[in-house]
Amino acid sequence: MLTEAPLRSATIAAWMAEAGAAVRAHRDQLTQLDAAIGDGDHGTNLVRGFDAVEQALAGRGEDAPGRVLITCGKTLVATVGGASGPLWGSAFRRAGRSLDDTAEIDGAQLAAALDAALAAIQELGAAEVGDKTIVDALAPAVVALRTALGAGEPLVLALEAAAAAAEEGARATVPLQARKGRASYLGERSIGHQDPGATSTALIMRALVRAVSRDG
Repeated sequence: MLTEAPLRSATIAAWMAEAGAAVRAHRDQLTQLDAAIGDGDHGTNLVRGFDAVEQALAGRGEDAPGRVLITCGKTLVATVGGASGPLWGSAFRRAGRSLDDTAEIDGAQLAAALDAALAAIQELGAAEVGDKTIVDALAPAVVALRTALGAGEPLVLALEAAAAAAEEGARATVPLQARKGRASYLGERSIGHQDPGATSTALIMRALVRAVSRDG
């Protein structure tokens, strides 16, 4: 039995809308971070992708949360250049498939979906914590979410802990040398820069807190 209000497709749509607003607001920051160690297009690519996601979800009737996530993933793959499109596209599709056609999900199911998303990213990017990638933010977020839920914390507070862990993980990429992706070509010159993918991941996790707080 669910002990809190269940999450439905509207919550996923709200998450995508909040994520889109966040990447638009931080487009310049993400672009500057990526210009230092990448192609300089991370902010622009993500804005394009989440704009397309919002269009794909506009007017969509009530559907299973998993199916909404799969739509989001397919849209990101189709519209986002660079590495972030395939990575987040695979993540959302895997997360959606983990939920099957369940109409309502709880915190444990959401945590399992984020676990599946992390697994997809790690499989596609072959990255681990410490490689200076998305994984440095998402992996600690998933651990924090599961730990907080296991301790009996309400979902919103558990997600707050997850978002804080993602933000801390993103900051922790500054002293790291990149071992994956385009930034790895810079070798030691990648040290001293915060990873743009980890930074946008923290924004996406913080957006999930706002969505669940709003719809909960």
